[in-house]
Amino acid sequence: MPFLARTHPRLSAAAVLGLAVGILIPAETLVSKILIGWNAGVWTYLVLMLWLTSRARADDVKRIAEIEDENAGLVLFTVCIAAIASLATITFELVGSKDLATSERLLHYGVTGLTVIGSWLLIGVIFSVHYARLYYTWDGKEPALRFAEGLLTPNYWDFLYFSFTIGVAVQTSDVGVATRGMRKVVLGQSLIGFLFNTAILGFSINIAAGLFG
Repeated sequence: MPFLARTHPRLSAAAVLGLAVGILIPAETLVSKILIGWNAGVWTYLVLMLWLTSRARADDVKRIAEIEDENAGLVLFTVCIAAIASLATITFELVGSKDLATSERLLHYGVTGLTVIGSWLLIGVIFSVHYARLYYTWDGKEPALRFAEGLLTPNYWDFLYFSFTIGVAVQTSDVGVATRGMRKVVLGQSLIGFLFNTAILGFSINIAAGLFG
Protein backbone atom coordinates (compact mmCIF):
# COMPACT_ATOMS: atom_id res chain seq x y z
CA MET A 1 0.00 0.00 0.00
CA PRO A 2 2.79 2.55 0.77
CA PHE A 3 4.30 1.82 -2.66
CA LEU A 4 0.92 2.32 -4.33
CA ALA A 5 0.44 5.56 -2.39
CA ARG A 6 3.79 6.82 -3.70
CA THR A 7 3.14 5.95 -7.33
CA HIS A 8 -0.60 6.74 -7.41
CA PRO A 9 -1.14 9.24 -4.55
CA ARG A 10 -4.41 10.77 -5.81
CA LEU A 11 -6.02 7.41 -6.53
CA SER A 12 -4.85 6.02 -3.19
CA ALA A 13 -6.17 9.01 -1.23
CA ALA A 14 -9.53 8.83 -3.00
CA ALA A 15 -9.79 5.08 -2.37
CA VAL A 16 -9.08 5.48 1.35
CA LEU A 17 -11.62 8.30 1.65
CA GLY A 18 -14.27 6.32 -0.23
CA LEU A 19 -13.69 3.27 1.95
CA ALA A 20 -13.95 5.36 5.13
CA VAL A 21 -17.16 7.04 3.99
CA GLY A 22 -18.68 3.71 2.98
CA ILE A 23 -17.94 2.24 6.40
CA LEU A 24 -19.01 5.24 8.50
CA ILE A 25 -22.07 6.49 6.59
CA PRO A 26 -25.30 5.49 8.41
CA ALA A 27 -27.10 4.20 5.31
CA GLU A 28 -30.01 1.78 5.55
CA THR A 29 -28.66 -0.94 3.26
CA LEU A 30 -25.27 -2.35 2.32
CA VAL A 31 -25.88 -1.44 -1.33
CA SER A 32 -26.45 2.21 -0.39
CA LYS A 33 -23.29 2.25 1.74
CA ILE A 34 -21.28 0.82 -1.16
CA LEU A 35 -22.63 3.35 -3.66
CA ILE A 36 -22.17 6.34 -1.35
CA GLY A 37 -18.61 5.27 -0.53
CA TRP A 38 -17.90 4.68 -4.22
CA ASN A 39 -19.18 8.13 -5.13
CA ALA A 40 -17.12 9.77 -2.39
CA GLY A 41 -13.96 8.13 -3.69
CA VAL A 42 -14.67 8.63 -7.38
CA TRP A 43 -15.63 12.30 -7.18
CA THR A 44 -12.66 13.02 -4.90
CA TYR A 45 -10.33 11.48 -7.47
CA LEU A 46 -11.97 13.42 -10.30
CA VAL A 47 -11.55 16.72 -8.43
CA LEU A 48 -7.90 15.92 -7.66
CA MET A 49 -7.26 15.04 -11.30
CA LEU A 50 -8.99 18.22 -12.49
CA TRP A 51 -6.68 20.21 -10.21
CA LEU A 52 -3.64 18.34 -11.56
CA THR A 53 -4.75 18.72 -15.18
CA SER A 54 -5.28 22.46 -14.84
CA ARG A 55 -1.74 22.95 -13.51
CA ALA A 56 0.44 20.23 -15.07
CA ARG A 57 2.65 21.03 -18.04
CA ALA A 58 3.98 18.49 -20.51
CA ASP A 59 7.17 18.07 -18.44
CA ASP A 60 5.06 17.30 -15.37
CA VAL A 61 3.03 14.71 -17.29
CA LYS A 62 6.22 13.00 -18.43
CA ARG A 63 7.67 13.02 -14.91
CA ILE A 64 4.49 11.52 -13.42
CA ALA A 65 4.38 8.87 -16.15
CA GLU A 66 7.94 7.82 -15.34
CA ILE A 67 7.16 7.57 -11.61
CA GLU A 68 4.27 5.16 -12.12
CA ASP A 69 5.25 1.57 -11.51
CA GLU A 70 5.07 -1.35 -13.92
CA ASN A 71 1.79 -2.44 -12.33
CA ALA A 72 -0.01 0.55 -13.86
CA GLY A 73 -1.81 -1.85 -16.20
CA LEU A 74 -3.11 -3.81 -13.22
CA VAL A 75 -4.31 -0.58 -11.60
CA LEU A 76 -6.14 0.32 -14.82
CA PHE A 77 -7.74 -3.12 -14.99
CA THR A 78 -8.81 -3.01 -11.33
CA VAL A 79 -10.39 0.43 -11.64
CA CYS A 80 -12.28 -0.61 -14.79
CA ILE A 81 -13.62 -3.76 -13.11
CA ALA A 82 -14.70 -1.70 -10.08
CA ALA A 83 -16.45 0.83 -12.33
CA ILE A 84 -18.29 -1.94 -14.19
CA ALA A 85 -19.22 -3.54 -10.86
CA SER A 86 -20.72 -0.21 -9.77
CA LEU A 87 -23.18 -0.53 -12.66
CA ALA A 88 -24.26 -3.94 -11.40
CA THR A 89 -24.71 -2.50 -7.91
CA ILE A 90 -26.96 0.22 -9.34
CA THR A 91 -29.35 -2.50 -10.53
CA PHE A 92 -29.91 -3.61 -6.92
CA GLU A 93 -30.38 0.02 -5.87
CA LEU A 94 -33.08 0.58 -8.51
CA VAL A 95 -34.88 -2.66 -7.67
CA GLY A 96 -34.95 -1.76 -3.99
CA SER A 97 -36.32 1.74 -4.61
CA LYS A 98 -39.53 0.73 -6.39
CA ASP A 99 -41.63 0.50 -3.21
CA LEU A 100 -40.23 3.63 -1.53
CA ALA A 101 -41.97 6.95 -1.06
CA THR A 102 -41.45 9.48 -3.84
CA SER A 103 -38.95 11.61 -1.89
CA GLU A 104 -36.85 8.60 -0.93
CA ARG A 105 -37.05 7.22 -4.45
CA LEU A 106 -35.77 10.52 -5.87
CA LEU A 107 -32.83 10.36 -3.46
CA HIS A 108 -32.00 6.85 -4.65
CA TYR A 109 -32.27 7.99 -8.26
CA GLY A 110 -29.93 10.87 -7.48
CA VAL A 111 -27.32 8.48 -6.08
CA THR A 112 -27.80 6.28 -9.14
CA GLY A 113 -27.25 9.22 -11.49
CA LEU A 114 -24.12 10.35 -9.66
CA THR A 115 -22.76 6.81 -9.75
CA VAL A 116 -23.28 6.41 -13.49
CA ILE A 117 -21.82 9.83 -14.34
CA GLY A 118 -18.92 9.45 -11.93
CA SER A 119 -18.01 5.96 -13.14
CA TRP A 120 -18.18 7.07 -16.77
CA LEU A 121 -15.93 10.06 -16.08
CA LEU A 122 -13.58 7.87 -14.05
CA ILE A 123 -13.09 5.50 -16.99
CA GLY A 124 -12.21 8.39 -19.30
CA VAL A 125 -9.79 9.95 -16.83
CA ILE A 126 -8.03 6.72 -15.82
CA PHE A 127 -7.52 5.77 -19.47
CA SER A 128 -6.14 9.24 -20.26
CA VAL A 129 -3.57 8.79 -17.48
CA HIS A 130 -2.66 5.38 -18.90
CA TYR A 131 -2.32 6.79 -22.42
CA ALA A 132 0.04 9.43 -21.03
CA ARG A 133 2.13 6.75 -19.37
CA LEU A 134 2.31 4.64 -22.54
CA TYR A 135 3.17 7.68 -24.63
CA TYR A 136 5.99 9.01 -22.47
CA THR A 137 7.52 5.62 -21.62
CA TRP A 138 7.51 4.41 -25.25
CA ASP A 139 11.11 4.13 -26.48
CA GLY A 140 10.43 3.73 -30.21
CA LYS A 141 11.63 6.15 -32.87
CA GLU A 142 8.11 7.36 -33.67
CA PRO A 143 5.63 8.49 -30.98
CA ALA A 144 2.94 6.01 -29.96
CA LEU A 145 0.26 8.62 -30.70
CA ARG A 146 0.41 11.13 -33.54
CA PHE A 147 -1.23 14.37 -32.47
CA ALA A 148 -2.30 17.05 -34.91
CA GLU A 149 0.17 19.74 -35.92
CA GLY A 150 3.07 17.43 -35.08
CA LEU A 151 2.68 17.88 -31.30
CA LEU A 152 5.36 15.83 -29.53
CA THR A 153 4.89 16.99 -25.93
CA PRO A 154 1.16 16.62 -25.18
CA ASN A 155 -0.24 17.47 -21.76
CA TYR A 156 -3.15 15.93 -19.85
CA TRP A 157 -5.73 17.95 -21.79
CA ASP A 158 -4.52 16.32 -25.01
CA PHE A 159 -4.81 12.83 -23.53
CA LEU A 160 -8.23 13.64 -22.06
CA TYR A 161 -9.38 14.78 -25.49
CA PHE A 162 -8.22 11.52 -27.02
CA SER A 163 -9.69 9.37 -24.25
CA PHE A 164 -13.11 11.00 -24.04
CA THR A 165 -13.55 11.01 -27.81
CA ILE A 166 -13.29 7.22 -27.60
CA GLY A 167 -15.64 7.16 -24.61
CA VAL A 168 -18.30 9.27 -26.33
CA ALA A 169 -18.07 8.13 -29.95
CA VAL A 170 -16.39 4.71 -29.47
CA GLN A 171 -13.89 5.72 -32.14
CA THR A 172 -10.59 7.60 -32.32
CA SER A 173 -10.37 11.28 -33.14
CA ASP A 174 -7.81 13.07 -35.32
CA VAL A 175 -5.05 11.47 -33.24
CA GLY A 176 -3.26 8.59 -34.96
CA VAL A 177 -2.56 5.37 -33.03
CA ALA A 178 0.87 4.14 -34.06
CA THR A 179 1.68 1.10 -31.88
CA ARG A 180 0.09 -2.29 -31.31
CA GLY A 181 0.16 -1.87 -27.53
CA MET A 182 -1.69 1.43 -27.77
CA ARG A 183 -4.26 -0.10 -30.13
CA LYS A 184 -4.98 -2.85 -27.59
CA VAL A 185 -5.71 -0.25 -24.92
CA VAL A 186 -7.91 1.74 -27.33
CA LEU A 187 -9.82 -1.44 -28.14
CA GLY A 188 -10.35 -2.14 -24.45
CA GLN A 189 -11.65 1.36 -23.80
CA SER A 190 -13.94 1.17 -26.84
CA LEU A 191 -15.55 -2.02 -25.54
CA ILE A 192 -15.98 -0.56 -22.05
CA GLY A 193 -17.32 2.67 -23.56
CA PHE A 194 -19.94 0.74 -25.52
CA LEU A 195 -20.95 -1.11 -22.34
CA PHE A 196 -21.30 2.12 -20.39
CA ASN A 197 -23.22 3.93 -23.11
CA THR A 198 -25.65 1.02 -23.34
CA ALA A 199 -26.02 0.88 -19.56
CA ILE A 200 -26.64 4.62 -19.32
CA LEU A 201 -29.45 4.34 -21.88
CA GLY A 202 -30.98 1.42 -20.00
CA PHE A 203 -30.80 3.14 -16.61
CA SER A 204 -32.28 6.33 -18.06
CA ILE A 205 -35.27 4.42 -19.42
CA ASN A 206 -35.66 2.60 -16.09
CA ILE A 207 -35.59 5.82 -14.07
CA ALA A 208 -37.99 7.58 -16.44
CA ALA A 209 -40.39 4.65 -16.16
CA GLY A 210 -40.17 4.80 -12.38
CA LEU A 211 -40.88 8.52 -12.29
CA PHE A 212 -43.64 8.73 -14.88
CA GLY A 213 -44.88 5.17 -15.16
